[in-house]
Amino acid sequence: MSIKTAGLAAIALGFALTGIAFADRAPTPEELTKIEATLKKEGFVKWKKIEVEDHEIDVDDAVDANGKQFDLELDPKTFAITTREAE
Repeated sequence: MSIKTAGLAAIALGFALTGIAFADRAPTPEELTKIEATLKKEGFVKWKKIEVEDHEIDVDDAVDANGKQFDLELDPKTFAITTREAE
């Protein structure tokens, strides 16, 4: 393998691993328990998709007791709601 080919392979592998590191994922059972506790405490009664990212947790289509729908972002360390966008 030439140095040029090895270098390109290393760069490609770096991009592939970077993509894996930043991929969204479903919450673990422990995370889900904490997320749902926060949502219920804040008055939400249902929600759709929950994704965990490196710097935030996204909750799509959370509906409060009044029927208003929001997209939410939570802090992955404290599970506090940091952003609340009305739909």
